[in-house]
This record gives sequence, C-alpha cells and structure tokens, in this order.
Amino acid sequence: MLSKNQIKLINKLKLKKHRLESNVFVAEGIKTIKELLQSDLKLQHLYTTESFNLELPLETLVSEIDLKRISFLTNPNQALAVFEIPKTKQIDVSQLCVALDDVRDPGNLGTIIRLCDWFGISDLICNIGTVDCYNPKVVQATMGSITRVNISYLDLEVFLKESNVPVYGAFMEGENVYTHGELLDSGILVMGNEANGVSKNIEALITEKISIPRFGELKATESLNVATATSILLSEFKRRTIET
Repeated sequence: MLSKNQIKLINKLKLKKHRLESNVFVAEGIKTIKELLQSDLKLQHLYTTESFNLELPLETLVSEIDLKRISFLTNPNQALAVFEIPKTKQIDVSQLCVALDDVRDPGNLGTIIRLCDWFGISDLICNIGTVDCYNPKVVQATMGSITRVNISYLDLEVFLKESNVPVYGAFMEGENVYTHGELLDSGILVMGNEANGVSKNIEALITEKISIPRFGELKATESLNVATATSILLSEFKRRTIET
C-alpha cells in the first residue's frame, strides 16, 4: 500500500516546477515504460499491478486503487514509473534539426518528438515557451520516442543568431516546398506556435521561407495542425536525400 507521502510526491510531478526541483518525471503504461527501460534513462521507481521482474529493489506492487491515486490518466494502464530527467547533449546542426517556436499543446509536442524519431532527426530545439517535454501528456504521446531524440530548451532567437547554417521556416506565404530548388539535409527547420505561427523576432532570422501548398478546389482551410505540417515538411526534406 502506498503512503500518503508517496502519493503526494508523485502527484506533485504533474507540475513542471516540481519536476525540475526533483529532476524526475512520470511515465505510464507498460509499453511506454518498457521502451524507456531499454534506454539510458535511470529508473527511480516503478509502481505496477503486475511485476516486471526487474530483480531490482525499485519495483512496488500496488493495487489498482492505489495506481489510480497516483496516475495522471483517466484509465490507469497497469504501471507508473518515475525516471530521472537526463542531461541535454550538445546540439549538432550539421544535420537537419527541428526547432519549435513556443508550441504549447502537449499532444502536438509528443507527436513531433515521434516524428523526429521516425525521420531520423537527432535534435529537437525548443524555445523557452514551448510546453515541457516531460509533461505527462507529452511523455505518453511520444510512445518511447522521447528516449531517442535530444531535446533542448533555450532562447531560440539567441541560438539562431549564433548558428551559421540555413534556417528554414514554415509560413503560409513561403515558397512551395515541393518546387523549392534545394532543401539541405542540414540546418534548422522552424515550426511556429499553434495560434500565431512563427514570432516576428524569429521570422527575422529565417533564411528560407517554405510552405505546404493547398490543393483543395476552394483552398478555404486556414492552416494545418503544426504536427501535421511538421510531418509533411520532414517527409519532403528526407525524400530529397534519397538517391534516384
């Protein structure tokens, strides 16, 4: 049985400030947890209704009622684990990186992390206002991909000013990505905020504005979801690298 203090400490990890103070985050669900256990992440503790047979003093069997008390999900999925937040590695801009200018929705960030993993993007750069990648909803949405992408939070404006590489930006009025003359498999692809797009100060640092053309007859759709747009643009960048 979990103590009231254990329940309180885990529940506090729903908030970013407590995750930063403790340097830990929560992951839920057997599939996600097993993915994380196969990575370099350090497990602090595992609470589960069924043993993982870790042969480590880090596993506590709990009842479904207790799991529900510490879970952030409406329907808890058999297990909850607490992992240490890893140190961020150095960013490699010699390969294509994705940068997010204050993306706020956890589902969007989680999906973008999975897309980076899928398309072989090693570095995801997040402006300070971007939702925390260790938000429980983000972790859940990544389905383990969070372990394979180096995610950095920094002042994006300062970083771009200091980066001597092409900076691509997604804009409605940009050049058609499918007919753009050259898309280098290096540099930085900037994706904007869900409501406001790329901010003015970041826009001033973009060297190549690109867009996804609308093919519908009416062309009435205002914009694409940022995660959807990211998938289309990364697909085109990577398609260009395939030798024909």
